[in-house]
Amino acid sequence: MARNDGNVEQAFAKAARRFDAVYELPFLAHAAMEPMNCTVHLRKDTCEIWVGTQVPTTTQSRVAALTGLPKDAVILHNQFLGGGFGRRLEPDGTLLAVKIAKHVDGPVKVIWSREEDIQHDIYRPYYYDRISAAVDISGNPVAWHHRVCGSSVVARFAPPLFKNGLDFDAVEGAAEPPYAFPNILVDYVRVDPAGITTGFWRGVGPVHNVFIVESFIDELAFAARQDPVDYRRRLLSNNPRALAVLNLAADKAGWGQQMPAGKARGISLQFAFGSYLSQVAEVAVDAKGKVKVERIVCAVDCGIAVTPSMIDAQVQSGTIFGLTAALRGAITIKDGRVEQSNFDSYPPMRIDEVPRIETHIVPSRQNPGGLGEAATAIVAPAVTNAIFAATGRRIRKLPIEEV
Repeated sequence: MARNDGNVEQAFAKAARRFDAVYELPFLAHAAMEPMNCTVHLRKDTCEIWVGTQVPTTTQSRVAALTGLPKDAVILHNQFLGGGFGRRLEPDGTLLAVKIAKHVDGPVKVIWSREEDIQHDIYRPYYYDRISAAVDISGNPVAWHHRVCGSSVVARFAPPLFKNGLDFDAVEGAAEPPYAFPNILVDYVRVDPAGITTGFWRGVGPVHNVFIVESFIDELAFAARQDPVDYRRRLLSNNPRALAVLNLAADKAGWGQQMPAGKARGISLQFAFGSYLSQVAEVAVDAKGKVKVERIVCAVDCGIAVTPSMIDAQVQSGTIFGLTAALRGAITIKDGRVEQSNFDSYPPMRIDEVPRIETHIVPSRQNPGGLGEAATAIVAPAVTNAIFAATGRRIRKLPIEEV
């Protein structure tokens, strides 16, 4: 149980109408530009390592245990990551290089091929979530139940933090949505896939939960015959920071202005990593169902804006990373093997496909929040909500591909 406020069961029983949906999100690979690699020089009394890692102290400890050397004899020269995104939280590439170095008299460099990197990754979990809402006669939500189902990265990666059957990361973005619901139940069911190791992927829990929450909020707005922005505004009367980013994004994107046939806007909102974000996506869908995201407008309240240019860079980077996954990212298994192997079957977004991305910062004196993963989590629902506005088709399973 992640959250249980009010009496959800009673509220559902008395509500004017009920809505239910199932959302699915696939396994994802990290596919950093620099595949896993490590250089090791193992001597009798020392082990010297050159690697880009997100966890240098953990890596040092694991190498010490593997070699039998004291920790201070393991010298780690940490390099630029070449792309981390959570993949380099795992020391498996370094440990493999050390095992090989045991058989080599001198330095050894181990580089994973792109195929090895994608087919032997530690994948973002597959999620299968059920979500339900009860509304009153005006369409306002009076009860909300979100059941998150997926493997527990925390239970494997940091077992002491997995308590009472709850993976706190798996429910982030679901347990504390920005909206006020008088009755809310959020729970978690651990489902670990056999033979597949899952790990953190840029955006972690919110990257799947924000997609589900914001997609479902849009469904409720449509059912209530209300504008998606106006509907959210009504639920944010006690959350001024969330309301401010919503209004700023809508204003800067020209929300409400007419768009040509086959084009539309969609909006999303989130609170995660200590920061508030709202995005508007402008999407075009051609006669064959091909989707092109043409523009992204993002409003950010991350507390004190220490370095505005870095905020803009993180929003652009996170948006592109999340958009790539939303449009085409999926790792699939057939006959016990990963089907994708390189960028032909697991393609990144190309430069001519990248939309124009605008960042607008809300002036704030609040404590600084995080931004390295925030835009990765918010972009998918803005796009899928825009696709619905353009085509009338709801997308509850990613990737989007064609509609």
